Amino acid sequence: MDSETQALHQEFSLKNYAAPPISIVRGAGVHAWDSDGRKYLDFSTGVAVNALGHCHPAWVDAIQKQAASLGHCSNLYANPLQLDLAQRLCGFAGPGEIFFCNSGAEATETLFKLSRLHGQKLSGREAQRHKVVTAKESFHGRTFGGMSATGQDKIKAGFRPLVPGFDHAEFNNLESFRQVVDQGTAAVLVEPILGEGGVRPATAAFLQGLRALCDETGALLLLDEVQTGGGRTGTYFAHEPSGIQADGIAMAKGLGGGFPIGAVWIRDAHANLFQPGSHGSTFGGNPLACAAALAVLQVIEAEGLLQHVHELGAWLIDALRGFSEKFPDLVFGARGLGFLTGLVLNTPVGPVVTACREAGLLTVPAVGDVLRLLPPLNTTQEELESALEILQEVLSGLSG
Repeated sequence: MDSETQALHQEFSLKNYAAPPISIVRGAGVHAWDSDGRKYLDFSTGVAVNALGHCHPAWVDAIQKQAASLGHCSNLYANPLQLDLAQRLCGFAGPGEIFFCNSGAEATETLFKLSRLHGQKLSGREAQRHKVVTAKESFHGRTFGGMSATGQDKIKAGFRPLVPGFDHAEFNNLESFRQVVDQGTAAVLVEPILGEGGVRPATAAFLQGLRALCDETGALLLLDEVQTGGGRTGTYFAHEPSGIQADGIAMAKGLGGGFPIGAVWIRDAHANLFQPGSHGSTFGGNPLACAAALAVLQVIEAEGLLQHVHELGAWLIDALRGFSEKFPDLVFGARGLGFLTGLVLNTPVGPVVTACREAGLLTVPAVGDVLRLLPPLNTTQEELESALEILQEVLSGLSG
């Protein structure tokens, strides 16, 4: 990165992020280029956002055409594209209704408001039944509600007091949740796969047990599919193989393929908890954002990407697990589902991320020294093999 860009970043960018090592200026498919003209395999995908990679022609065309027609009109008026997208999303999630926003954090905030309304309905009094139980090591956003829900202390430092009414239990441990969920609990919120929390998939039995526990206590079962949704795991939602029916689902990231959009699906039985004036979003679900999201869905369907991710994801996990045999001093194993994968390291993840980038592969770290690989949904096997070759080269250098 040139000295002028570094100086501008130092002077004008808030220091909530670490100083960037490179400046990305262009992308095409699975590749990205920095300001020095260097080419990378981008397996960070904007942290699971660029579902179709960079600048997919159908996605670009949809945005260009919509921008020339209507970009924004507010939610005071009907938006045919928004209604089309809502219908498509309900086709994946089940009978229900959709609220559109701009991000994953806003989507989870909507679920928190749903839980408060549900608790008030059950108890007959505001704030009497409002507890939300989430998993330790979970991540649900950077807003005050999101931080309070998150089961990681590191993101809460400096911001206490947080929002009251959140408690945490051990992920994949149903008995731990049973000890915390009680008659004061309005909802349980979990990620089907802990993403930032170390790429740890929930078992089907755990999700099924949570569904039964919520049915017993009257609590809502809410799912944070912000990172896992949109086809990243080989089904549109990661919870689908468990067979459970959620009461609310938050989604964002890959939904717009790089254009900011978030959404919340709410089961029919609870959708009427929201009434005019109880929630809103100025930009949420505007025509431009919906055109981008619809283009992503159309490409997923036209190119058969769910099956593609399902098949190649299993191959990728097996290949990554092989690194634990080749480099037992550096790698414990691998876990994940579809194209949400994590290499579990026996060494600090930071230097591995750096070495991968210097070798031409962009990756993302996660809790527990886990290296996340998040390829676009349309990544080919040859491109996956190229990434694995770079990773092997990096691990060989570190092992030596």
